[in-house]
Amino acid sequence: MTAEEEVVRDAAGTDRSEETGGPSVHGVSVDGLAIELIAELTARGLSVAVAESLTGGLLTAKLIDPPGASAVVWGGVVAYNTELKHSLLGVDSYVLAAHGAVHPDVAGRMAVGVREHCRVSGRPADIGIATTGAAGPDPQDGQPAGTVFVGISTPAGTRVTRLALSGDRSEIRNTTVYEALLLLKNAVDVLGNK
Repeated sequence: MTAEEEVVRDAAGTDRSEETGGPSVHGVSVDGLAIELIAELTARGLSVAVAESLTGGLLTAKLIDPPGASAVVWGGVVAYNTELKHSLLGVDSYVLAAHGAVHPDVAGRMAVGVREHCRVSGRPADIGIATTGAAGPDPQDGQPAGTVFVGISTPAGTRVTRLALSGDRSEIRNTTVYEALLLLKNAVDVLGNK
C-alpha cells in the first residue's frame, strides 16, 4: 500500500529565530514555506486535508496562517488518542493493536482516511497528509523519541517518510511540521496541475 523513505534531521541544527518566521532549514522558514504551499496549491487547483497526532494541530495551524488558505485547506483532524485514529480516520484496529500508533502503516492509513473523510461537495481532498510519532521524552510503542512517520496520500498512491529527529519535545514537534511541509511541497510538485 505504501512506499517508505527515511529522513534523518538534527533538530538542534535548525534555526529557530523569531525573525525568520519560526524554524528554518537552509534559510527557508516554516512560515515562508507555508505561504509558498498555499500559493502553489491555489495555482494548481489542489486541495489538502491534514490528520495529526504528535503535532497536535500545529501543521494545520501553520497551513491556514497564509491568506487564501481556506480555498485549498479543506480541514484537519487531531487524533491524538490512538482509538480516534480508528474511529475518525479509519485506521484498522488490528494494525493499531499489532503495531501501536507510531508505525508507517498508521501514518499511511491516517493520510488516506483524512483525504477520504474531508470531502467537499462529495469529492475527497486531492492530498491527505498525516503525522504520527514519539515526541518524547519517553519512547512510545517501542519506538525511540524522535521517531516520526509522515504519510501523504494522493490519487497516485500513498507514501510514508520516516523521520529520525533529535532534540526536545518541542523541537521534535516543530521540526516535524517543517519536514511535513517540505514533503507536502514535493507532493504538490509531483501532482502538477489538476
